[in-house]
Amino acid sequence: MKILAFSDVHRDLDQCGELAERSTDADVVIGAGDFASVHDGLEETIAALSAIQAPTVLVPGNNENEEELRRACEGWGGSIVLHGQGTEIDGVQFFGLGAGVPVTPWDWSFDLDEQQAAERLADCPDGAVLVVHSPPLGHCDTSGSGEHLGSVAILDAIERTRPKVAVCGHIHESWGAECEIGSTPVFNLGPSGRLLDLQ
Repeated sequence: MKILAFSDVHRDLDQCGELAERSTDADVVIGAGDFASVHDGLEETIAALSAIQAPTVLVPGNNENEEELRRACEGWGGSIVLHGQGTEIDGVQFFGLGAGVPVTPWDWSFDLDEQQAAERLADCPDGAVLVVHSPPLGHCDTSGSGEHLGSVAILDAIERTRPKVAVCGHIHESWGAECEIGSTPVFNLGPSGRLLDLQ
């Protein structure tokens, strides 16, 4: 299965168009959150991405909430919004969790604390493709000042369920970073996206 995965397009409609063009080579597309910027521009961003024909798994970032994302995707038949839920595509399990985890310093942000995130991750099956907006603590999560800003709950879920792959975004300074947690490759995607070949 070929997967085109990206995050944090933040209203960049030109980049959305490029991703839609590249998606013709993908069996599945993943958008790991932050389509809007501070809850603005979500509808036109999703409209640009809706040119993608492949099944597209989306999680809300911290710049849009779950309800806003589901509403924006109502007319896009190929979209699958996950936030504490899973789905199966061509025999492969996908599980998604959006939001900023842990809670960010911004009062406008759509966030979960670690306990809320752990509760929503409890049903993640073993060996799924894990789609999260926030990175796991200590992995692909380094800020510009060198702090690790990722989530303990997401790290615990990866260690427990050993996903085939885990993809995230959220920490812009770590876009393009990759690592492994046990046997699970982890990628902080960014808006340029990444083509993954799932064996």
